[in-house]
Amino acid sequence: MMLSQLQSYIHRERLFDPAQRLLLAVSGGMDSVVLTHLCVAAGFNIGIAHCNFRLRGGESERDEQFVRRLAERYNVPFYLQQFDTAERAQAQKQSIQVAARELRYMWLEKIRQEEGYDHVATAHHMQDNVETLWMNISKGTGMAGLHGILPKQGKLVRPLLFATREEITAYANAHQLEHVEDSSNATDKYTRNFFRHRVLPLLEEAYPQVVKNTGAGIQRFREAEMLYQQAIAVHRRNLLEQRKQEYFIPVLKLKQAQPLQTILYELLKPFQCSAAQAAQVAELVDSEPGKWVATPTYRIVRDRKWLIITPLEPAASAHFVIEKGQETVQLPEAQLLLKTCDPAHISTDPHIAYIDKQQVQFPLLLRKWKQGDYFYPLGMDKKKKLSRFFIDQKLSLPEKEKIWVLESHKKIVWIAGMRIDNRFRITPGTREALKIELKNT
Repeated sequence: MMLSQLQSYIHRERLFDPAQRLLLAVSGGMDSVVLTHLCVAAGFNIGIAHCNFRLRGGESERDEQFVRRLAERYNVPFYLQQFDTAERAQAQKQSIQVAARELRYMWLEKIRQEEGYDHVATAHHMQDNVETLWMNISKGTGMAGLHGILPKQGKLVRPLLFATREEITAYANAHQLEHVEDSSNATDKYTRNFFRHRVLPLLEEAYPQVVKNTGAGIQRFREAEMLYQQAIAVHRRNLLEQRKQEYFIPVLKLKQAQPLQTILYELLKPFQCSAAQAAQVAELVDSEPGKWVATPTYRIVRDRKWLIITPLEPAASAHFVIEKGQETVQLPEAQLLLKTCDPAHISTDPHIAYIDKQQVQFPLLLRKWKQGDYFYPLGMDKKKKLSRFFIDQKLSLPEKEKIWVLESHKKIVWIAGMRIDNRFRITPGTREALKIELKNT
Protein backbone atom coordinates (compact mmCIF):
# COMPACT_ATOMS: atom_id res chain seq x y z
CA MET A 1 0.00 0.00 0.00
CA MET A 2 2.69 2.50 1.03
CA LEU A 3 4.83 1.67 -2.01
CA SER A 4 1.99 2.51 -4.37
CA GLN A 5 1.36 5.75 -2.43
CA LEU A 6 5.03 6.66 -2.82
CA GLN A 7 4.95 6.04 -6.56
CA SER A 8 1.71 7.98 -6.92
CA TYR A 9 3.12 10.92 -4.93
CA ILE A 10 6.32 11.02 -7.01
CA HIS A 11 4.25 11.05 -10.21
CA ARG A 12 1.75 13.66 -8.95
CA GLU A 13 4.43 16.06 -7.72
CA ARG A 14 6.75 15.32 -10.68
CA LEU A 15 9.64 14.76 -8.30
CA PHE A 16 11.82 12.68 -10.60
CA ASP A 17 11.80 10.06 -13.32
CA PRO A 18 11.98 6.55 -11.76
CA ALA A 19 14.84 5.76 -14.16
CA GLN A 20 17.00 8.56 -12.74
CA ARG A 21 19.75 8.08 -10.12
CA LEU A 22 18.78 9.06 -6.57
CA LEU A 23 21.16 9.91 -3.71
CA LEU A 24 19.45 9.18 -0.38
CA ALA A 25 20.40 11.15 2.74
CA VAL A 26 20.27 8.44 5.42
CA SER A 27 20.77 9.14 9.12
CA GLY A 28 19.88 5.63 10.27
CA GLY A 29 16.65 6.74 11.91
CA MET A 30 13.33 5.10 11.15
CA ASP A 31 12.25 7.62 8.50
CA SER A 32 15.36 7.33 6.32
CA VAL A 33 15.48 3.53 6.77
CA VAL A 34 11.88 3.27 5.54
CA LEU A 35 12.62 5.57 2.58
CA THR A 36 15.60 3.40 1.65
CA HIS A 37 13.53 0.20 1.84
CA LEU A 38 10.78 1.73 -0.30
CA CYS A 39 13.24 2.96 -2.95
CA VAL A 40 14.86 -0.48 -3.16
CA ALA A 41 11.41 -2.11 -3.41
CA ALA A 42 10.49 0.33 -6.20
CA GLY A 43 13.65 -0.60 -8.11
CA PHE A 44 15.14 2.88 -8.03
CA ASN A 45 18.84 3.35 -8.80
CA ILE A 46 20.10 4.70 -5.45
CA GLY A 47 23.20 5.54 -3.45
CA ILE A 48 23.31 6.18 0.30
CA ALA A 49 25.00 9.22 1.88
CA HIS A 50 25.57 9.63 5.61
CA CYS A 51 26.77 12.67 7.59
CA ASN A 52 28.55 12.11 10.90
CA PHE A 53 28.34 15.45 12.70
CA ARG A 54 30.39 14.12 15.65
CA LEU A 55 28.07 15.69 18.19
CA ARG A 56 26.97 12.62 20.18
CA GLY A 57 30.20 10.74 20.84
CA GLY A 58 29.85 6.98 20.53
CA GLU A 59 26.26 7.30 19.35
CA SER A 60 27.44 9.16 16.22
CA GLU A 61 29.95 6.38 15.49
CA ARG A 62 27.23 3.77 16.01
CA ASP A 63 24.95 5.51 13.49
CA GLU A 64 27.76 5.68 10.93
CA GLN A 65 28.44 1.95 11.17
CA PHE A 66 24.72 1.14 10.99
CA VAL A 67 24.24 3.08 7.77
CA ARG A 68 27.41 1.59 6.28
CA ARG A 69 26.03 -1.92 6.91
CA LEU A 70 22.65 -0.87 5.48
CA ALA A 71 24.34 0.14 2.20
CA GLU A 72 26.24 -3.16 2.15
CA ARG A 73 23.01 -5.11 2.73
CA TYR A 74 21.34 -3.45 -0.28
CA ASN A 75 24.57 -3.54 -2.29
CA VAL A 76 24.43 0.17 -3.17
CA PRO A 77 27.18 2.85 -3.18
CA PHE A 78 27.93 4.40 0.22
CA TYR A 79 29.25 7.93 0.82
CA LEU A 80 30.42 9.22 4.20
CA GLN A 81 31.50 12.58 5.52
CA GLN A 82 32.54 13.50 9.07
CA PHE A 83 32.17 17.13 10.14
CA ASP A 84 33.59 19.29 12.93
CA THR A 85 30.12 20.76 13.38
CA ALA A 86 30.72 22.48 16.74
CA GLU A 87 33.84 24.17 15.39
CA ARG A 88 31.97 25.37 12.29
CA ALA A 89 29.10 26.72 14.41
CA GLN A 90 31.50 28.67 16.61
CA ALA A 91 33.50 30.04 13.69
CA GLN A 92 30.38 31.15 11.80
CA LYS A 93 28.52 32.25 14.97
CA GLN A 94 25.67 29.89 14.13
CA SER A 95 23.54 27.51 16.11
CA ILE A 96 24.54 23.84 15.97
CA GLN A 97 21.36 23.05 14.00
CA VAL A 98 22.01 25.73 11.35
CA ALA A 99 25.66 24.72 10.97
CA ALA A 100 24.75 21.03 10.63
CA ARG A 101 22.05 21.77 8.05
CA GLU A 102 24.36 23.92 5.91
CA LEU A 103 27.17 21.37 6.06
CA ARG A 104 24.81 18.54 5.20
CA TYR A 105 23.19 20.11 2.14
CA MET A 106 26.44 21.52 0.73
CA TRP A 107 28.10 18.12 0.97
CA LEU A 108 25.10 16.23 -0.45
CA GLU A 109 25.00 18.54 -3.47
CA LYS A 110 28.75 18.13 -3.95
CA ILE A 111 28.43 14.32 -3.97
CA ARG A 112 25.40 14.51 -6.28
CA GLN A 113 27.37 16.45 -8.86
CA GLU A 114 30.63 14.52 -8.54
CA GLU A 115 29.02 11.06 -8.66
CA GLY A 116 26.42 11.82 -11.34
CA TYR A 117 23.18 11.52 -9.35
CA ASP A 118 20.10 13.32 -10.67
CA HIS A 119 18.54 14.17 -7.31
CA VAL A 120 19.13 14.17 -3.56
CA ALA A 121 16.25 12.71 -1.51
CA THR A 122 15.57 13.27 2.19
CA ALA A 123 13.07 11.44 4.40
CA HIS A 124 10.98 14.41 5.61
CA HIS A 125 7.39 13.31 6.19
CA MET A 126 4.01 14.88 6.94
CA GLN A 127 4.70 15.38 10.66
CA ASP A 128 7.90 17.28 9.85
CA ASN A 129 5.95 19.43 7.42
CA VAL A 130 3.20 20.22 9.94
CA GLU A 131 5.81 21.11 12.60
CA THR A 132 7.50 23.43 10.11
CA LEU A 133 4.22 25.14 9.28
CA TRP A 134 3.40 25.84 12.93
CA MET A 135 6.94 27.06 13.56
CA ASN A 136 6.69 29.40 10.56
CA ILE A 137 3.34 30.76 11.71
CA SER A 138 4.77 31.35 15.19
CA LYS A 139 7.80 33.20 13.75
CA GLY A 140 5.61 35.31 11.45
CA THR A 141 7.29 34.31 8.19
CA GLY A 142 4.35 35.46 6.06
CA MET A 143 2.69 33.86 3.05
CA ALA A 144 5.75 31.89 1.95
CA GLY A 145 5.95 30.16 5.32
CA LEU A 146 2.53 28.55 4.84
CA HIS A 147 3.76 26.12 2.19
CA GLY A 148 5.92 24.36 4.78
CA ILE A 149 8.53 21.99 3.37
CA LEU A 150 8.33 21.89 -0.41
CA PRO A 151 8.26 18.47 -2.14
CA LYS A 152 10.89 19.65 -4.62
CA GLN A 153 13.49 22.42 -4.56
CA GLY A 154 15.87 22.27 -7.48
CA LYS A 155 17.63 18.90 -7.26
CA LEU A 156 16.36 18.21 -3.72
CA VAL A 157 13.26 16.01 -3.37
CA ARG A 158 11.19 14.79 -0.39
CA PRO A 159 9.25 11.71 -1.52
CA LEU A 160 7.79 10.89 1.94
CA LEU A 161 5.87 14.10 2.62
CA PHE A 162 2.60 12.26 1.94
CA ALA A 163 3.16 9.84 4.86
CA THR A 164 2.29 10.31 8.54
CA ARG A 165 4.60 9.17 11.33
CA GLU A 166 2.10 6.43 12.21
CA GLU A 167 2.14 5.11 8.64
CA ILE A 168 5.95 5.07 8.59
CA THR A 169 6.08 3.27 11.95
CA ALA A 170 3.53 0.70 10.77
CA TYR A 171 5.57 0.06 7.60
CA ALA A 172 8.81 -0.36 9.58
CA ASN A 173 7.12 -2.83 11.95
CA ALA A 174 5.47 -4.79 9.14
CA HIS A 175 8.83 -5.26 7.39
CA GLN A 176 10.81 -5.68 10.62
CA LEU A 177 13.17 -2.87 9.71
CA GLU A 178 15.93 -2.10 12.19
CA HIS A 179 16.91 1.50 12.84
CA VAL A 180 18.84 3.62 15.35
CA GLU A 181 17.47 6.24 17.73
CA ASP A 182 18.95 9.71 18.03
CA SER A 183 18.93 10.58 21.75
CA SER A 184 18.84 14.31 20.95
CA ASN A 185 15.31 13.84 19.58
CA ALA A 186 14.09 13.33 23.16
CA THR A 187 15.15 16.74 24.43
CA ASP A 188 12.98 19.86 24.17
CA LYS A 189 15.89 22.31 23.96
CA TYR A 190 15.55 22.41 20.17
CA THR A 191 12.60 24.40 18.77
CA ARG A 192 11.37 21.59 16.52
CA ASN A 193 11.35 19.12 19.41
CA PHE A 194 9.40 21.61 21.52
CA PHE A 195 6.68 21.72 18.88
CA ARG A 196 6.88 17.94 18.39
CA HIS A 197 6.66 16.99 22.07
CA ARG A 198 4.56 19.80 23.53
CA VAL A 199 2.65 21.92 21.02
CA LEU A 200 1.24 19.30 18.64
CA PRO A 201 0.20 16.84 21.40
CA LEU A 202 -1.84 19.64 22.99
CA LEU A 203 -3.48 20.42 19.64
CA GLU A 204 -4.21 16.73 19.13
CA GLU A 205 -6.12 16.65 22.39
CA ALA A 206 -8.65 19.07 20.89
CA TYR A 207 -8.27 17.99 17.26
CA PRO A 208 -7.09 14.35 16.98
CA GLN A 209 -6.65 14.69 13.20
CA VAL A 210 -4.62 17.91 13.39
CA VAL A 211 -1.59 16.45 11.56
CA LYS A 212 -3.60 15.06 8.63
CA ASN A 213 -5.87 18.12 8.49
CA THR A 214 -2.92 20.52 8.54
CA GLY A 215 -1.07 18.38 6.00
CA ALA A 216 -4.04 18.62 3.65
CA GLY A 217 -4.20 22.38 4.31
CA ILE A 218 -0.56 22.79 3.33
CA GLN A 219 -1.38 21.59 -0.19
CA ARG A 220 -4.12 24.24 -0.45
CA PHE A 221 -1.76 26.88 0.97
CA ARG A 222 0.82 26.00 -1.70
CA GLU A 223 -1.77 26.49 -4.44
CA ALA A 224 -3.00 29.73 -2.84
CA GLU A 225 0.58 30.97 -2.77
CA MET A 226 0.87 30.32 -6.51
CA LEU A 227 -2.17 32.55 -7.12
CA TYR A 228 -0.74 35.12 -4.71
CA GLN A 229 2.61 35.22 -6.53
CA GLN A 230 0.85 35.56 -9.88
CA ALA A 231 -1.03 38.62 -8.57
CA ILE A 232 2.18 40.09 -7.13
CA ALA A 233 3.91 39.61 -10.49
CA VAL A 234 1.19 41.73 -12.14
CA HIS A 235 1.68 44.51 -9.56
CA ARG A 236 5.45 44.29 -10.00
CA ARG A 237 5.14 44.79 -13.76
CA ASN A 238 2.70 47.68 -13.33
CA LEU A 239 4.43 49.51 -10.49
CA LEU A 240 8.17 48.85 -10.51
CA GLU A 241 10.24 50.62 -13.16
CA GLN A 242 14.00 50.09 -13.36
CA ARG A 243 16.29 52.89 -14.50
CA LYS A 244 19.90 51.76 -14.44
CA GLN A 245 20.68 50.95 -10.78
CA GLU A 246 17.55 52.64 -9.39
CA TYR A 247 13.90 51.59 -9.25
CA PHE A 248 10.88 53.90 -9.40
CA ILE A 249 7.35 53.37 -8.07
CA PRO A 250 4.72 55.98 -9.13
CA VAL A 251 3.03 57.28 -5.98
CA LEU A 252 -0.41 58.05 -7.46
CA LYS A 253 -0.60 54.64 -9.10
CA LEU A 254 0.59 52.94 -5.91
CA LYS A 255 -2.18 54.61 -3.89
CA GLN A 256 -4.76 52.85 -6.03
CA ALA A 257 -3.24 49.41 -5.35
CA GLN A 258 -4.88 47.37 -2.60
CA PRO A 259 -3.95 45.91 -0.16
CA LEU A 260 -1.24 48.57 -0.16
CA GLN A 261 1.02 47.32 2.64
CA THR A 262 1.11 43.71 1.40
CA ILE A 263 1.88 44.81 -2.17
CA LEU A 264 4.60 47.16 -0.93
CA TYR A 265 6.16 44.44 1.20
CA GLU A 266 6.37 42.04 -1.74
CA LEU A 267 7.71 44.75 -4.09
CA LEU A 268 10.38 45.78 -1.60
CA LYS A 269 11.37 42.36 -0.23
CA PRO A 270 14.12 41.91 -2.89
CA PHE A 271 15.68 45.12 -1.55
CA GLN A 272 16.02 43.62 1.97
CA CYS A 273 13.03 45.54 3.26
CA SER A 274 11.44 43.98 6.35
CA ALA A 275 7.70 43.91 7.07
CA ALA A 276 8.16 46.67 9.67
CA GLN A 277 10.05 48.84 7.17
CA ALA A 278 7.39 48.20 4.51
CA ALA A 279 4.88 49.71 6.95
CA GLN A 280 7.14 52.78 7.26
CA VAL A 281 7.37 53.05 3.48
CA ALA A 282 3.55 52.94 3.28
CA GLU A 283 3.55 56.08 5.45
CA LEU A 284 5.90 57.78 2.95
CA VAL A 285 3.13 57.61 0.34
CA ASP A 286 1.28 60.44 2.12
CA SER A 287 4.35 62.32 3.36
CA GLU A 288 6.14 65.30 1.87
CA PRO A 289 9.07 64.77 -0.54
CA GLY A 290 12.51 64.17 0.93
CA LYS A 291 11.66 61.61 3.59
CA TRP A 292 13.15 58.14 3.30
CA VAL A 293 13.48 54.67 4.80
CA ALA A 294 16.77 52.74 4.71
CA THR A 295 17.22 48.98 4.39
CA PRO A 296 20.66 47.34 4.84
CA THR A 297 21.48 47.86 1.15
CA TYR A 298 18.98 50.39 -0.26
CA ARG A 299 17.25 53.64 0.56
CA ILE A 300 13.61 54.24 -0.40
CA VAL A 301 13.05 57.96 -0.93
CA ARG A 302 9.78 59.87 -1.27
CA ASP A 303 10.18 62.12 -4.30
CA ARG A 304 7.50 64.42 -5.70
CA LYS A 305 5.85 61.78 -7.91
CA TRP A 306 7.83 58.66 -7.09
CA LEU A 307 9.17 56.36 -4.47
CA ILE A 308 12.77 55.93 -5.57
CA ILE A 309 14.72 52.84 -4.52
CA THR A 310 18.40 53.63 -4.73
CA PRO A 311 21.38 51.48 -3.68
CA LEU A 312 23.41 52.69 -0.75
CA GLU A 313 26.79 53.73 -2.04
CA PRO A 314 29.87 52.23 -0.40
CA ALA A 315 31.90 54.60 1.68
CA ALA A 316 34.21 56.59 -0.56
CA SER A 317 36.53 59.55 -0.32
CA ALA A 318 34.57 62.76 0.31
CA HIS A 319 36.96 64.91 -1.70
CA PHE A 320 39.85 64.79 -4.19
CA VAL A 321 42.69 67.29 -4.49
CA ILE A 322 43.71 67.97 -8.11
CA GLU A 323 47.26 69.25 -8.58
CA LYS A 324 48.44 71.33 -11.51
CA GLY A 325 49.23 69.09 -14.50
CA GLN A 326 47.08 66.22 -13.23
CA GLU A 327 44.93 64.80 -16.03
CA THR A 328 42.79 62.09 -14.40
CA VAL A 329 40.74 61.71 -11.22
CA GLN A 330 39.12 58.32 -10.53
CA LEU A 331 35.71 58.60 -8.82
CA PRO A 332 33.61 55.66 -7.53
CA GLU A 333 31.54 55.44 -10.72
CA ALA A 334 33.17 57.96 -13.06
CA GLN A 335 36.39 59.62 -14.20
CA LEU A 336 37.24 63.28 -14.30
CA LEU A 337 39.50 64.13 -17.25
CA LEU A 338 41.38 67.46 -17.48
CA LYS A 339 43.13 68.85 -20.56
CA THR A 340 44.32 72.24 -21.82
CA CYS A 341 42.77 73.16 -25.16
CA ASP A 342 42.05 75.96 -27.64
CA PRO A 343 39.14 78.14 -26.38
CA ALA A 344 37.87 78.42 -29.94
CA HIS A 345 36.77 74.78 -29.99
CA ILE A 346 34.21 74.15 -27.27
CA SER A 347 31.21 71.85 -26.95
CA THR A 348 27.74 72.28 -25.44
CA ASP A 349 27.82 68.81 -23.86
CA PRO A 350 26.82 69.32 -20.16
CA HIS A 351 29.30 66.60 -19.13
CA ILE A 352 32.15 68.73 -20.47
CA ALA A 353 33.11 72.09 -18.95
CA TYR A 354 35.30 74.65 -20.69
CA ILE A 355 36.67 77.27 -18.35
CA ASP A 356 39.20 80.08 -18.54
CA LYS A 357 42.39 78.46 -17.28
CA GLN A 358 43.79 81.79 -16.12
CA GLN A 359 40.89 82.21 -13.68
CA VAL A 360 41.53 79.02 -11.69
CA GLN A 361 44.08 78.48 -8.94
CA PHE A 362 45.57 75.05 -8.29
CA PRO A 363 45.20 72.80 -6.45
CA LEU A 364 41.54 72.34 -7.33
CA LEU A 365 39.17 70.54 -4.98
CA LEU A 366 36.58 68.03 -6.19
CA ARG A 367 33.98 67.23 -3.53
CA LYS A 368 30.32 66.40 -2.95
CA TRP A 369 28.08 69.44 -2.68
CA LYS A 370 26.78 70.51 0.72
CA GLN A 371 24.02 72.70 2.11
CA GLY A 372 24.97 76.39 1.94
CA ASP A 373 26.95 76.03 -1.30
CA TYR A 374 26.28 78.72 -3.89
CA PHE A 375 27.57 79.70 -7.32
CA TYR A 376 26.97 82.21 -10.10
CA PRO A 377 25.19 80.26 -12.85
CA LEU A 378 26.56 80.77 -16.37
CA GLY A 379 25.02 83.90 -17.86
CA MET A 380 24.02 85.39 -14.47
CA ASP A 381 25.63 87.98 -12.21
CA LYS A 382 23.58 86.95 -9.18
CA LYS A 383 24.59 84.09 -6.95
CA LYS A 384 22.29 81.15 -6.40
CA LYS A 385 22.26 78.45 -3.75
CA LEU A 386 22.85 74.98 -5.12
CA SER A 387 19.86 73.67 -3.17
CA ARG A 388 17.62 76.14 -5.04
CA PHE A 389 19.29 75.34 -8.35
CA PHE A 390 18.61 71.62 -7.82
CA ILE A 391 14.95 72.33 -7.09
CA ASP A 392 14.72 74.29 -10.35
CA GLN A 393 16.33 71.34 -12.14
CA LYS A 394 13.78 69.01 -10.48
CA LEU A 395 16.44 66.67 -9.15
CA SER A 396 15.39 63.90 -6.80
CA LEU A 397 17.17 63.39 -3.48
CA PRO A 398 19.21 60.42 -4.81
CA GLU A 399 20.23 62.48 -7.85
CA LYS A 400 21.29 65.40 -5.66
CA GLU A 401 23.39 63.15 -3.46
CA LYS A 402 25.47 62.08 -6.47
CA ILE A 403 26.44 65.62 -7.46
CA TRP A 404 30.11 66.61 -7.35
CA VAL A 405 31.37 70.20 -7.44
CA LEU A 406 34.76 71.46 -8.59
CA GLU A 407 36.18 74.22 -6.42
CA SER A 408 39.01 76.71 -6.95
CA HIS A 409 40.18 78.78 -3.97
CA LYS A 410 36.82 78.26 -2.20
CA LYS A 411 34.83 79.25 -5.31
CA ILE A 412 32.69 76.71 -7.17
CA VAL A 413 33.93 76.40 -10.75
CA TRP A 414 31.57 73.71 -12.02
CA ILE A 415 28.61 71.68 -10.86
CA ALA A 416 29.89 68.54 -12.51
CA GLY A 417 27.73 67.42 -15.40
CA MET A 418 25.37 70.43 -15.10
CA ARG A 419 26.55 74.04 -15.13
CA ILE A 420 29.75 76.10 -14.87
CA ASP A 421 30.13 79.23 -12.76
CA ASN A 422 29.84 82.48 -14.73
CA ARG A 423 33.07 83.81 -13.20
CA PHE A 424 35.10 81.09 -14.95
CA ARG A 425 33.46 81.26 -18.38
CA ILE A 426 35.34 81.53 -21.68
CA THR A 427 35.55 85.17 -22.80
CA PRO A 428 37.02 86.88 -25.89
CA GLY A 429 40.15 87.50 -23.83
CA THR A 430 40.67 83.83 -22.88
CA ARG A 431 43.99 82.54 -24.21
CA GLU A 432 43.82 78.95 -22.88
CA ALA A 433 40.84 76.87 -21.94
CA LEU A 434 40.77 74.02 -19.43
CA LYS A 435 38.57 71.21 -20.70
CA ILE A 436 37.10 69.12 -17.85
CA GLU A 437 35.07 66.04 -18.73
CA LEU A 438 32.98 63.88 -16.38
CA LYS A 439 33.01 60.40 -17.92
CA ASN A 440 30.94 57.57 -16.49
CA THR A 441 32.76 54.26 -16.10
